Amino acid sequence: MISQFFVLSQRGDNIVFRDYRGDVPKGSTEIFFRKVKFWKEDGEEEAPPVFNIDGVNYFHVKMVGLLFVANTRVNVSPSLVLELLQRIARVIKDYLGVLSEDSLRKNFVLVYELLDEVIDFGYVQTTSTELLKSYVFNEPIVVDAARLPALGPASLFMQGTKRMPGTAVTKSVVANEPGGRKREEIFVDIIEKISVTFSSSGYILTSEIDGTIQMKSYLTGNPEIRLALNEDVAIGRGGRSIYDYSSSAGSGAVILDDCNFHESVNLDSFDLDRTLTLVPSDGEFPVMNYRMTQEFKPPFRVNALIEEAGPLRAEVIIKIRAEFLSNITSNSISVQMPLPMYTTRVSFELEPGSIGQTTDFKEANRKLEWNLKKIVGGAEHTLRAKLTFSQEWHGNITKEAGPVSMLFTIPMYNASRLQVKYLQIAKKSQSYNPYRWVRYVTQANSYVARI
Repeated sequence: MISQFFVLSQRGDNIVFRDYRGDVPKGSTEIFFRKVKFWKEDGEEEAPPVFNIDGVNYFHVKMVGLLFVANTRVNVSPSLVLELLQRIARVIKDYLGVLSEDSLRKNFVLVYELLDEVIDFGYVQTTSTELLKSYVFNEPIVVDAARLPALGPASLFMQGTKRMPGTAVTKSVVANEPGGRKREEIFVDIIEKISVTFSSSGYILTSEIDGTIQMKSYLTGNPEIRLALNEDVAIGRGGRSIYDYSSSAGSGAVILDDCNFHESVNLDSFDLDRTLTLVPSDGEFPVMNYRMTQEFKPPFRVNALIEEAGPLRAEVIIKIRAEFLSNITSNSISVQMPLPMYTTRVSFELEPGSIGQTTDFKEANRKLEWNLKKIVGGAEHTLRAKLTFSQEWHGNITKEAGPVSMLFTIPMYNASRLQVKYLQIAKKSQSYNPYRWVRYVTQANSYVARI
């Protein structure tokens, strides 16, 4: 199936390399990295996850600043290889606790042992952390997570919160705590990626949520777990029109278009009381994936306007309003807007007293960038930008600019209103009371406002 697997740093350094079949040249890592690095010359911003060079198919995913890559000469399913790369990354993270360049270099013996068990002669054997425990015996060298940059949704819960301990998401599933003991705890993450398209007048044209309930267990003995969702969760629209939004006002059932469950989930009581029963395996795994196109309240309202301000000038106004409660804060907000091709200079005007906001004009691809460190619920922010053109404009300027796209992360917020009502663990004794952590995070997948 696959010929080679390797992990590269952002600089192109070869951290891990394994050649399974010997039918691809050894210099493939350099060929791949040069192609990805200089892809912008072809007018694209980033290299696609799958491409072909000289008869070799390359597949890659980006995880926490690392490139996980596989290649092959045969025609294999791209979805299969991309899923395999993500699962390998997850298995390595389960064993090392932290997925980073430093942790991979310090644990290269363990990583190679894992790769030899996961893939044999290019064919996948298993990606189950639970099964690999029987074959992999090296102990990980623990890397201090406090020195790592905050990357990905899990890092939102690593610092400055009383909801959970700081090292919780960076523990190995095989290493014990100092003193030889293992802390009994379980984590459930409800992660939702939302896609919304606004019309030029601010109306919602399309809206969709792709969600997953992730679980990571550090419980010894694998006790049975009962996880209860909202009782008003409905699967499918029951023959109604896709435009029948019964809960657009924020009340009524949570209607999921479709969903699928992990193989370990028992659904005997799901239809009755929306309870999932499972015996969690070691490591991180998705308990449930779901998709929802039922109308929901978007976390941000985005309005953008561009108008001519003279023969060689124009003005852009972008307004963002946070529609969630004031006790919730969104982090790492990034707003981008393509500008007309004749734009040569942009001067920005932020609100008086604005803190933690930066602006930039990317001249290479004619893009306006506005970054905000955080936005508190209910707040509204405005950016004004004055554009200067190199030649006079004769067409419709709104057709040459936009749309406005937005990236953000909102911890402890979910747009679908899907909730974990309780997390029940079968007791082994009267004193057995493991820690339970339930966390929510919403991220932008495709959040676009037309001009």
